[in-house]
Amino acid sequence: MKKSILLGASLLLAQSISWAQNGAWEPAEGKIMTEWAEQVNPENVHQEYPRPQMVREDNWQNLNGLWKYQIQAKGGSTPGSYEGEILVPFAVESALSGVGKTVGKDQELWYKTTFDAKKSSKERVLLHFGAVDWETEVFVNGKSVGVHQGGYTPFSFDITDALKGRKDNELVVRVWDPSDEGPQPRGKQVNRPHGIWYTPVTGIWQTVWTENVPNSHIVSTKNTPDVDAGTLTVETEIAGAQAGQMVKVKALANGAVVAEKEVAVGDAAVLSIDNANLWEPGNPFLYDLEVSLVKGNKVIDEIDGYAAMRKISMELGDDGIQRMLLNDKFVFQYGPLDQGWWPDGLYTAPNEEALVFDIAKTQEMGFNMIRKHVKVEPARWYYHCDKMGMLVWQDMPSGDHGNRWNPRPGVAGVGTERERTPASEAIYKKEWKDIMDANHNFPSIIVWVPFNEAWGQFKTEEIVKWTVEYDPSRLINGASGGNFFPVGQIIDLHNYPDPAMPSPRLFGKDMVLTLGEFGGLGLPVDGHTWQDKDNWGYQSFKSVGELEDRYAKLMDDLVKLIPMGLSAAVYTQTTDVEVETNGLMTYDRKVIKLTPEFLKKVHEKLYKAK
Repeated sequence: MKKSILLGASLLLAQSISWAQNGAWEPAEGKIMTEWAEQVNPENVHQEYPRPQMVREDNWQNLNGLWKYQIQAKGGSTPGSYEGEILVPFAVESALSGVGKTVGKDQELWYKTTFDAKKSSKERVLLHFGAVDWETEVFVNGKSVGVHQGGYTPFSFDITDALKGRKDNELVVRVWDPSDEGPQPRGKQVNRPHGIWYTPVTGIWQTVWTENVPNSHIVSTKNTPDVDAGTLTVETEIAGAQAGQMVKVKALANGAVVAEKEVAVGDAAVLSIDNANLWEPGNPFLYDLEVSLVKGNKVIDEIDGYAAMRKISMELGDDGIQRMLLNDKFVFQYGPLDQGWWPDGLYTAPNEEALVFDIAKTQEMGFNMIRKHVKVEPARWYYHCDKMGMLVWQDMPSGDHGNRWNPRPGVAGVGTERERTPASEAIYKKEWKDIMDANHNFPSIIVWVPFNEAWGQFKTEEIVKWTVEYDPSRLINGASGGNFFPVGQIIDLHNYPDPAMPSPRLFGKDMVLTLGEFGGLGLPVDGHTWQDKDNWGYQSFKSVGELEDRYAKLMDDLVKLIPMGLSAAVYTQTTDVEVETNGLMTYDRKVIKLTPEFLKKVHEKLYKAK
């Protein structure tokens, strides 16, 4: 097995070199690159099925690869010519796009490619985008088939009526992204990267694909476990439903059917899961789902998915302090701040192996949780967390920054909320709902985080209360390290570098106490930094030995807070990112600064503390 893997990697490297030598494609000049960048070429780029929660293995086509591109003034007509080729799905600013250019608010990025498609009177053809940052208009054979706003959510258009035939259908995509000069969620992207702010990400950055579906077909599913009731509720959205059609849902464990239900279109299927095998770190048990649209004995459409029986809750202890429980047990949650950036692909991992690497390495290091920081990942990232048993706190990407920030909960009159325009508020609310909807089915996500450190924080009570009501299956960390309002279930303090916690006396009776960020210990590694000098960390060291000693001291201090009521902590951070050098690994992932063996050993005491 190992030999075949190595041979496969060698073949991919040879293919990549061949592409570069032939002049067809090569990465733009990058500052540093991961080892996986050498394996990327236009024929193999992100070929995995992109929607693991709702799989139709037949009748789909991956459109990733070389497309034409043009950057021109905003508001212009469709380009008459294109200036070069871009490797989709890498953002135009990235090295792996083969372009490495910025766009900005006054210009638009245009793409063009052709694709084959077949259609019949019994089928519709859907065009899917995993994510495009930020405003997207799509043309098929010169016809506009739709516009989408939002940089972090999947979307699709029915392009059936725009198709001209089986061969050489023209696909043109227009993208506008104002980065930090617009009101939209954009996380840490800025036009002038510095410190903790990074390179903009413009355009297509997740897989593009087509899919043939029946005229009546399943659009989406929503799976919600209730461990206390022993049920799994599966809701389905159906397009083009006809009289007499029903939805049949089966749950399977290790290939055997454990529950099934047939319901009318529009009704929820409530499955009884007896003696449920509960999902948690160390036991990431997933039930397979088969969802079918049927009429009598005839199957109209069917998809494969999965779900888990998992409960996240809070409970007042005998000491009068709320604690976060997983499946009714206290499990101290400890994980890194994970920003999901790549030196060669920016928002997009070079390939699937790279996407999995950070999760796997985090688990090897003895963490049981990841805080996904002001970014949303492709569906396959959460799928791997589900399979591996990794807990996830999911942030909403921030935008419209500019608040006065008060990181000390309980201090009044210092922090402020952002006054956003009605358009900006509407953009935030729509994308936050879309993010929650798109990722509802991933059991690994146990906490939603609407705001971080007052970045664009607005109408906190309204937003957090709505979030709590919209998804009662998870806990809500209303403002991680931000301006404090007594809403949601979690209060979250940020403190660098040493661990600290919100006051149990002031807040412990009503809210779960967490440390949302701390640490940030920096160690630049020569040859593996984004720039040669002026790198940055919250506290910098010159040797691994010094770094180990300081980290071990942080763990000694952190473990003392757990008996006082601390439920979770987040260490900054998984990897270096651009000029930040406070990662456990370098930005190119080639150097692991603190070994998994060392980290796992010093983390063990955290999980034993009560």
